[in-house]
Amino acid sequence: MITRAKPGGFTLVEMLVALGIAAVLLATVPFAAARAHETMAYQNTVRHLMADLQRARLEALRSGQSVVFGIDLAQRRFGIAPKLDRSIPSELRIGMILAERELASESAGIRFHPDGGASGGAIVVTRPSGGGVRITVDWLLGRPHQTPLDHPTEETARS
Repeated sequence: MITRAKPGGFTLVEMLVALGIAAVLLATVPFAAARAHETMAYQNTVRHLMADLQRARLEALRSGQSVVFGIDLAQRRFGIAPKLDRSIPSELRIGMILAERELASESAGIRFHPDGGASGGAIVVTRPSGGGVRITVDWLLGRPHQTPLDHPTEETARS
């Protein structure tokens, strides 16, 4: 019994469908890449904020002296004062809510005390695509914790 080999290759319709799918995928890549960059910048900033707040608290407990975590909104930098060594990505909005006595001091920020307490305050980070997080530092125990924002357009005392 002799069998005939099937003809190889693609039809014109199959090629056009494959090219159409490829074109749609290529058109969405720049948007997906921009969204991925924004997400990474947001996650890294929140992670560094939490780490630096916890580090400031531990440093105050260890050293027996007050330690200030500060954010310079004008220069878009944050860290443990006086060395604000981390930058805030330009696409993120950030704001702070501080105790009034901290606003009046020369090194404004969230002050961690050697007894484990803090001046208290909050940092709000908002993404351009919506959503964000509020990082609150409890004044009694000085522990930072984060909660998602209910309303992405929520304003802060110092935006």
